Amino acid sequence: MTKAEAAKAETPRPLIDAHHHVWDLGVRDQEWITGPEMAPIRRTFTADDLAPHARAAGVVATVLVQTVTVAEETPEFLALAADSDLIAGVVGWTDLTRPGIADTLAALTELPGGKHLVGIRHQVQAEPDPQWLLRPDVCRGLAAVADAGLAYDLVVRPDQLPMCAEAAARLPQLTFVLDHLGKPPIASGDLEPWASSLRAFASLPNTVAKLSGLVTEADWASWTVAGLRPYADTALEAFGPARLMFGSDWPVSGLAATYREVVDAARALTSALSDTERAQVFAGTAGRVYGLVDPGGIPTTPPARPDLL
Repeated sequence: MTKAEAAKAETPRPLIDAHHHVWDLGVRDQEWITGPEMAPIRRTFTADDLAPHARAAGVVATVLVQTVTVAEETPEFLALAADSDLIAGVVGWTDLTRPGIADTLAALTELPGGKHLVGIRHQVQAEPDPQWLLRPDVCRGLAAVADAGLAYDLVVRPDQLPMCAEAAARLPQLTFVLDHLGKPPIASGDLEPWASSLRAFASLPNTVAKLSGLVTEADWASWTVAGLRPYADTALEAFGPARLMFGSDWPVSGLAATYREVVDAARALTSALSDTERAQVFAGTAGRVYGLVDPGGIPTTPPARPDLL
């Protein structure tokens, strides 16, 4: 990125980082972190590790997202948010297929930090059933998520996007948040069929997406803003700034870039937008969709390769 491009890419503050993780390998293993290429992130990452990077980038609030399908993780994350001046929201996990999911969700909100629960996510990308989201028991659970006033984050492969669109059409009362733009095949340079599937998903009014996770879908060693741009432009055209939100995907993104490089890339990818539009991408959309408490002037209304997390 040239100096001129970087200057043009400067975005209005404050920023919300709508997607990051933490994990403590002393508490539980992260079984998805395997192989030599994943070695840089096979260690414990805490909110204290994140804080200096986020603050330096102008981030005033974050959304902490689940990593494993373990029920104990969500209460831990809620307690962490309760003690944090940075984590404003938690996207947790619970078994959508449990008959008592409504009671489970209600119980989570009563825990220490329960007011920070803003969404639920499941590792749909790992489900072998190509119609998993459309199963009656799953749809019942998704309806309970909507009734609880929560959003539902989707971590899926590109081939699963049609299923996501059908689920969003069946459950118009639920906001579906597509993580990492549905993991486009950036490393190969292909746009289709991902782009068409993304547009079909975005055509539904109860869908939004995260401008996140792109550097790790590209070649980790040689990615460029220019290489990411066709995918970001497709998403901007499909969703518009008022339905896109920035997320760092830290520390997974550390496999390919520093925290500041991820932020700067997102700024460059949105440099053609107006200040108002960029304020939506970098704060307003996340604030509105997740119902975050305004941490200081954040606009919350729209204007008139491995299976990584």
